Amino acid sequence: MAKKHTNIDPVVHFEMPAEDRKRMAEFYASVFGWKTEMLGPEMGDYVIARTTESDETGRPKNPGAINGGFLPKSDDNPGQYPSVVIAVEDIQEHMKEVKKAGGKVLGEPAEIPGIGLYVAFIDTEGNRVTMLQPSRGALTQQMGRNGDAEIGRIKTMKPRLGLDDQAEEE
Repeated sequence: MAKKHTNIDPVVHFEMPAEDRKRMAEFYASVFGWKTEMLGPEMGDYVIARTTESDETGRPKNPGAINGGFLPKSDDNPGQYPSVVIAVEDIQEHMKEVKKAGGKVLGEPAEIPGIGLYVAFIDTEGNRVTMLQPSRGALTQQMGRNGDAEIGRIKTMKPRLGLDDQAEEE
């Protein structure tokens, strides 16, 4: 029997691959007004895409809104499709859960300096999705100055969503 998941793991980021990062940044800036920041080779030539007004830490000011980024396409990187990033508390445990539920984990977690550990997986429908275990500092930044207060807010929402804090067997 499957274990009932007791936490709601939020979508916190999106990624889209780009052949020409400058062209892609200009497209989304001109069509949707997104603000972009080109990072250098030390960060994999990643482009941060701000899709909503953000505070000084980069956290979206609008509840439910997320920012994302563009990663360079490369021949040696499989599964280059638009993807969402889901924040998890324990990436190793979630990798086991993905496999147990019929998904396929794509490699081992990699570290993004100052952000946390991430790994991609393919779900049961063939979608490429990424999990991120934020470093404690990044988690606090993502959730605001008081990350514990945000975690508490999420926990108070559980009963309204029909979720409880007990792991149950189905």
